[in-house]
Amino acid sequence: MSRRAETGIVVVGGGMVGATAALALARAGFGVRLLDAGAPPQRPGAELDLRVVALAPSSARLLDDLGVWTQIDAARVCAYRAMHVWDAGGGAELDFDAALLDAQCLGWIVENRLLSWVLWQALAAAGVRVHSAVTARSCVAADGQARIELDDGESLRARLVLAADGRDSPLRRAAGIDVDGRDYGQRAVVAHLHCERPHRHTAWQRFLDTGPLALLPLADGRVSLVWSLPDAEAQRMLALDDAAFARAVGAASDFRLGALRPASPRAAFPLKLALARRFAAPRLALLGDAAHAVHPLAGQGVNLGLRDVRELVDVLRAAHARGQDIGAEPVLARYARRRRSGDARDAYAFDAIERLFKQRAPAVVAARTLGMRVIQRTPALKRLLAGHAAGWPV
Repeated sequence: MSRRAETGIVVVGGGMVGATAALALARAGFGVRLLDAGAPPQRPGAELDLRVVALAPSSARLLDDLGVWTQIDAARVCAYRAMHVWDAGGGAELDFDAALLDAQCLGWIVENRLLSWVLWQALAAAGVRVHSAVTARSCVAADGQARIELDDGESLRARLVLAADGRDSPLRRAAGIDVDGRDYGQRAVVAHLHCERPHRHTAWQRFLDTGPLALLPLADGRVSLVWSLPDAEAQRMLALDDAAFARAVGAASDFRLGALRPASPRAAFPLKLALARRFAAPRLALLGDAAHAVHPLAGQGVNLGLRDVRELVDVLRAAHARGQDIGAEPVLARYARRRRSGDARDAYAFDAIERLFKQRAPAVVAARTLGMRVIQRTPALKRLLAGHAAGWPV
C-alpha cells in the first residue's frame, strides 16, 4: 500500500532552476517538496566543473534575494566585464563593456556543480522536504488537487506541481503538452584550456559557418570552451589528441588568446530548440528547460529559467495574498502568458541568429556585416542589447 502525503507545492527536478524555485517558494512561505531522480549534488572538488553557466545580473540579484549569492560569489566565480564578438565570414566585430550599463561587470561565469550544491545546502534550512533518487511516474489533477505517483510507492498530493525536469520533461509529455522546435544537428563541445594571453575578464565569441565558438573566462586564468559543431565534426574533435585539439580551437578562435593548451577532459552535448506550446496545464506549470531549451550561443538558457522562477513566485505570492487557489487555472494562465511570450521571443531570436551566421551567400554576409558595424557605432543599440541580456525589462 502506498503512503500518502499532502503539501502545497511539489517541484519535480532538482537542477539549478528547480532548486531555485523550491528555495524561492519556501522563502515566500509556501510548503514545498522537491523531487529529483538523481543523487544530491556533491561538494565541488579541487577541479573546476566542466560545465559552466554565464549568470546575468538579474539571476545574481534573484540568488542574492534568496541569501545564497554571497556564498557563490566567494567561491570560484569569474566576473566578466566585457564581451568581444566577431564574424569569421564578414570580419565585423562587436564590443560590449560593463560601462554600457554603468555596472562593474556584465555577468559571472559560475560552475554548474557549485551553483547546484549551494542551492541544495540552503533547501533544508528553508524548510524544503527533499526526495532524491526518486522519479515521478505520473501526475493527475482531480478534485482541486494534483496527485503525484512516485516510483518508490509513495503518493503525494499538492495544490500545484512544477515541472523543472529538463528538456525531455516526462511531466510535460504526460500532460499532453506539445513542443515546437528543431534538432540543430549540432553538439556543444566543452573543455577548459590554458591560454597564452590573459583573457582580460572578457567573454570571447566568434561566429563560424559551422556554429559559434565561445571562450569564457575562468577565475584561475583559464578559459572554458563552448564550441557548437555539426555532430560528426564534434565527434572528430573529441577524438583528436590534445595537441591537435588545441590547434583546432586556436585556429577557430583566430588565436585571439594566443596558443592554447587543454586543461581538462572534453565532452559534447546535443543541441535542440524546444518551446512548449503551453507553459501550464491543470495544477501544473513548466519551468526552465521543461518549458524552453535554446541554443547556447547567447548563454541565456539558465537565465531564462531563473526569470521563470521570479515571475512564478511573484504571481503565486500575489494570488495567495488575494486568497486565490495558487493552482487554479487563472493563476497559472497569468504566469504562462507572461513568460511564454518573452521566452518565445528569445528562443526564436537565438535561432534566427544561429541561422543567419551559418549563411555563406555574399549578400547575406554583406548585410550582417553592415548590421554589426551599425550596432558597433551606436551605443544606444549596444546598451539595449546588453541590457536585455542582463535581464532588464524591454
